[in-house]
Amino acid sequence: MQSSATADFTKSLPVLERFVSALPRENYHCVPEDWYVAVTDVVQSRAAIAAGQYKAVNMAGVSMISAIMNAVGHQDILYIFGGDGAAVAFAPQDHEAVSQALSATAGWVEDELELQLRAAVVPAKVIRDAGSDLLVAVVRVSPSIRNYAFVGGGIALAERLMKEGEYRVERAGKHVRPDLNGLSCRWTPIEESGKKIISLIVEPPQEGGEIQAEAVQKLLSLVQADTADASPMPKRGPGFTWPPEGLPLEVKASGMSRFLLYLITMLAWVLDKTGWPLGKFDPVRYREYTALNTDYRKIQDGLRMTVSLSSEKVSELRLLLEKERQAGNLRFGICEQDKAVLTCFVPSIMEDNHFHFLDGAGGGYAAAADDLK
Repeated sequence: MQSSATADFTKSLPVLERFVSALPRENYHCVPEDWYVAVTDVVQSRAAIAAGQYKAVNMAGVSMISAIMNAVGHQDILYIFGGDGAAVAFAPQDHEAVSQALSATAGWVEDELELQLRAAVVPAKVIRDAGSDLLVAVVRVSPSIRNYAFVGGGIALAERLMKEGEYRVERAGKHVRPDLNGLSCRWTPIEESGKKIISLIVEPPQEGGEIQAEAVQKLLSLVQADTADASPMPKRGPGFTWPPEGLPLEVKASGMSRFLLYLITMLAWVLDKTGWPLGKFDPVRYREYTALNTDYRKIQDGLRMTVSLSSEKVSELRLLLEKERQAGNLRFGICEQDKAVLTCFVPSIMEDNHFHFLDGAGGGYAAAADDLK
């Protein structure tokens, strides 16, 4: 594994073992002054989701994370996935590699997924000079995976500058492909009888403020956000059918022939159904870690969660959120749907450090963000 200033800083940060420990601001650390933040988002993502392209939208969002990790040669980067886009903070030594990966990814998304991916690289100094900040904390997801929480308004400001055309990264020319090795979406959508998938964004009532602490605790307690019970993911992992629904997208991401991926995914399906190991690959363990390595909760200037709740709990949640909103303690956006969808980054099936980005399949975080606005 290659090392860099990005990796060295990321690995130096203390790891919070519980999600609720990422709520107090005193547990955050300043991203270095000379660093940058890369941001992306899919233009008109809601329209694409409404047209049934939810898997493509999520793959476009995750693609920049996988492209950057492959470009810099390691997974130790500060990132967050937002459904139709993502953000990555990195050191100046990686500026050229990240910019090239972003440019190639934007071109690939347009050419292969027929979506437009905006991209920008914004200096941390610009963010701070504008009165915002870029603070990060590391949160344990599983024994093998960490997630990253951001506060200070820096990601939101970078996204706003990107949408205004500032610090924009132009798409690469035709036939310039990013390295998307490991990017896939083979699992079937996740659903549970009698429950709804809730995509939820909760932010401070005013920009730059904080959510009232007691309101946060009530909310987390209601959805059991600090336990695995809140996750929509079955403990044995999601469903897997053959051929996978996301196979055409994986063909585009991998550059492999459809025939070869048919064979690879057929073998994976057989191993999954039988539980037979193949060399160092243990399909039972892989399933267990797929369930563990899922980002159903995160922090980006507030809470973002994709959780599974009964109809009664959904009603309780809506009542609590509206009560706290009227009290001036928070603002929120919510999307209620029947299914969730995974997009995966799997550097190696032999290791436990594969991770899985979760979003609602009926609008997800993009719809929740629109509801927030």
